[in-house]
This record gives sequence, structure tokens and C-alpha cells, in this order.
Amino acid sequence: MTPTDNTVQPDGGVSKLYFAAWRWHFYAGLFVIPFLAILAISGAAMLWIAWIDGRDGERTRVFPNEFTAPVSVQADAAIAAIPDGALVQYVAPRTNDVAALFRVDVQGDATMVAVDPYTANVIETFPRRSGWYDFADNIHGELMLGVTGDRMIETAASLALVLIATGLYMWWPRKAGWRRALVPSFGRGRAMWKSLHGVVGIWLSLFLVLFLVSGLSWAGVWGGKMVQAWSQFPAEKWDNVPLSDNIHASMNHDRREVPWALEQTLMPASGSDVGTVGVTAGHVTLDTVDALARKIGFDARYQLNVPQSEFGVWTLSRDSMSTDSTDPMSDRTVHVDQYTGKILADVRYADYSLAGKAMAVGIALHMGTLGIWSVLANSLVCLAVLFLCASSIVLWWKRRPAKSGRLSAPPMPKDMPLWQGAVLVGLGVSLAFPMAGLALLSVLAVDGLILSRLPALRRSLT
Repeated sequence: MTPTDNTVQPDGGVSKLYFAAWRWHFYAGLFVIPFLAILAISGAAMLWIAWIDGRDGERTRVFPNEFTAPVSVQADAAIAAIPDGALVQYVAPRTNDVAALFRVDVQGDATMVAVDPYTANVIETFPRRSGWYDFADNIHGELMLGVTGDRMIETAASLALVLIATGLYMWWPRKAGWRRALVPSFGRGRAMWKSLHGVVGIWLSLFLVLFLVSGLSWAGVWGGKMVQAWSQFPAEKWDNVPLSDNIHASMNHDRREVPWALEQTLMPASGSDVGTVGVTAGHVTLDTVDALARKIGFDARYQLNVPQSEFGVWTLSRDSMSTDSTDPMSDRTVHVDQYTGKILADVRYADYSLAGKAMAVGIALHMGTLGIWSVLANSLVCLAVLFLCASSIVLWWKRRPAKSGRLSAPPMPKDMPLWQGAVLVGLGVSLAFPMAGLALLSVLAVDGLILSRLPALRRSLT
């Protein structure tokens, strides 16, 4: 192995920019690689668990029959199975050979009850959000560390965009042509690994950016405080409809279930005479609301949330994010007055803002809820991410100085040209993605205030 001299300064403006990009790529990778590997593994697990077994046991099998029991009878059986329980939600069967699901709460603890829709017999009960899918989801979203984990994931995902940008700059064909950039060369040693890493990276970059941006839109700072706050569905579109103090996110339970564009929007309130024709036959009950849902186009699987207060509404929803359908452009949420049965709001994909539409499709692609083809495609992306993580470690191992005890970081060029442009790019990244900006500023502060004063430690990190 030939040792690498990390103190040699490159000649030429382009070379200096290349080494600067390489250095940032290296240090960003040190932080990002473990998180990307965790995201890829947990994401792949969620894909296949949801496809094979469902997220909430919605694939529990039953024997089809000619007639189904009324939904209210099924609900009574579910409530009877949970002492002192209150009905919160009904999830209609996806097909005629799977169970209906009912969410029953007792003092805030949610239990899912699988009921045979033909016999109204309870098949099984289980705590909601307690399966393997939720275990993987908690790791994927917050490392099982709550808000701290969410911020760590957001920082890693934001820095991954820096990783992609620097990687593309380094691998972009200048004199060698596009064939070298897009087709790997299978030689020996580090050259082969470098070719494989670069080619897989350039092919994956577009897809990875899509995954990172759609995932970041769920994150606490960039998604919740910046993007979602100004791109939500405006409740003002519901003219003359009274609004409650609760937002749509109040219907979530330990997982994002409400469409992204609606989470921050206020819910309508029951108790007025406004609205359009809804339930017209008999009293407003679980059965008549279910009949209304079928009448206005909610076929197969959909979710029905039961009013939980005197101003609460019946909410009918169907969206790909909750695996109700495989078409995000068929998303629909309908609110019904619990007293009059009138439809207070009917929100469809076409009503979303441009950002809301993009997120509806982006989240469906991210979660692989568009059918088996998207499960397979996302699995391939996860495998590619894992390969990039592994190959980057191999590349570092092959270029590190033997027995030096150093990280072997690429040298930082002195008197780098066009440094103002690099500062502007860094400033733009910091403004667009605050957690990435915070991480970049922290690295610069550590480098300038601490490492510069401790030469021995600085040498070990270069």
C-alpha cells in the first residue's frame, strides 16, 4: 500500500476546488454513513413488513361469505372485547377476505381489534403501534430517542445532500467522458472500488435526493417549522364552516397518518346548519355514515374516525400514505357533522397546494405504497445506499497511511480560488436546511477554535 501524503497542496484552481470538495465529502461522510446505513436497513424492513403483513394487522385473513354484519354490530363486538373501551376508528377491509379493524381506546391506550366482518366475531386484539413495523419505524424516524433522535436524523439527512453535491462535483466527467461516469470499470484494487462507488453514486443521486427531501419534510425543524407551515391546506377554503381548536394532526397516534398537506389545518366543528347534503336516511350513526362513505366513492379500504367531543366530526379518509390505496392522486378527506349528517368539507388531491401535491406523491414514492413495483424499486435503492456506505469505507481503508493513526482526510487547499462562491453555497445550504447549517458551523468552529490550537490532535484528524 502506498501511503498518502495529506499535506501536499494541489496545483491549479480546478484541482484545489476538487480537493476542497473531497475534504467536505470525507468529513460529511464520517457523520452521515452510519445514519444512512440505519435508514436503509430500517426502511427496507418497513417496506416488506407493510407489504407482507400490513402495518396494523389489516391483512388478517377471514373466510368470505355472502353477507356482512352491519358495521355497528362489528363495532359492538370490538368494544365488548376491551372493557371500558371507547370506539375511536373503523378501518374497512381492503378486500373481501381480510378482517375489519377497530381502534378502541382506554384512558389513552389504543388497542386494535380485528373482527370478522361476516360473523362479527373478534379474531384478535393487540396494542396499536406495537408490531415489527413500528419498531423499524421508530428507528427510522427518531432512532428510538424521541426529539433528540429526530434532530440527529434531520442533521444527517441534510448533510447527505452536501455529500451528494460534493460527490457529483468530484465524479462529474470533465475530460474522460460520460461513459466512464456512468459505466463501471472492473479492474483491481482501489481503482475498481472508486469506479463502482462513483457510478452507483451518480445513478442513485437523483433518487436519493427525492428520498431525502421527502423524508426531511417530515422532520421537526425543516419540515414542521418551515416547509409544512406555509404550504398547508388553507381552512379558509371552507366558507362559512365553523372551525374547532384542533388541527388534523390530532388524529395521529404515534405515527403520521393524516395527509401531510392537512396536518396543520384546523378541523371543522359540528353543531351548525351549514354544509352540503350528506346522510339523508335515518339518524347519523356508524352504519349511516359508512353507507354515505360508500355512496360518495369510498370503496374497499378507507378509515372512519368517530367524533370524540361535542364539537367533533365524523372523518372519512383514504390516502396512499396510510396504505389505503396505491394512488396518491386519489387522496380524499371528508368531514361530516355528527348531528346533521351534512358534509362540512371534502378535500381532494386537486385541492392541495403545489407543495402538498408534491409531498403526496413524494411520500408515496418514499414509503413504497404504489404497489409491488415500488417495493422492489425502493429495496434496490436501499441496497445501493448500503453499497455506497460499504464502498466508501473500503476506499478509505485502501488509501489510509499505514500505521499512522490518522484519519487520512484529503488536504485542505490554501489560497483556494473562488472561495466566495463556496461561502455563498454554504450560506445557501445553511438557510435552506438549518440543521445542516448548524453542523457546518459547528465543524468550522471546532476547526478554528480548538483544533488549530492543538496541533497533535489536528494532525491525527487529517
